[in-house]
Amino acid sequence: MGRLQRRAPITATERLRDQVAHALRAALISGELRPGEVYSAPVLAEDFGISATPVREAMLDLAREGLVEPVRNKGFRVTEVDERDLDQYTEIRMLIEVPVTGRVARTAARADLEALRPIAEDIVRAARDHDLIGYLEADRRFHLTLLGLAGNERLVETVGDLRKRSRLYGLTGLDERGELIPSAEEHLELLDLMLAGDAEGAEACMTRHLGHVRSLWARDRGGPPGDE
Repeated sequence: MGRLQRRAPITATERLRDQVAHALRAALISGELRPGEVYSAPVLAEDFGISATPVREAMLDLAREGLVEPVRNKGFRVTEVDERDLDQYTEIRMLIEVPVTGRVARTAARADLEALRPIAEDIVRAARDHDLIGYLEADRRFHLTLLGLAGNERLVETVGDLRKRSRLYGLTGLDERGELIPSAEEHLELLDLMLAGDAEGAEACMTRHLGHVRSLWARDRGGPPGDE
């Protein structure tokens, strides 16, 4: 049964459940929680220095995100994502995000697009600072806020769910090789194209960006790169 490395105890400055979920996501990103391995809430609670209840609640939150799955009488298994899964997630995202990016470039108010710039800058800053949790959060906010400008809440929910099921994998290796920074800077390039009213260029940039992300995943996992 898996354990976490020794770490500082969780404190009560915010909801324990949220703190634990944040810490577990960080452990998923780093690879400390390994795909396919089963983790017991009581054992993890010992590592955190807290009771098992908030750990179990946090693991249930991650289960709803598709990151872990309950194993009866044992705990939670970290969900394994294979190359086919990643290809399918990327394909769906391209079918949604590329045309919506073009539509938003044609119709969104300039002020709404400019509001994306601080988020894009946060993505680049987090990549340069090796802040993987910050990178993921800023990247999520940028993409979902952009999609939200199209006015379709269900579309945003769909892409948000796809991101939860895929984006946590492989970031540590990419960060160590400095490959997160070029991907991060693509958000600024995309924003500039949209502000220039270049809808076709923005669609091409989004296609390249999602293909770039997929190929980096594949390289980090040792598999064949996806179509770019």
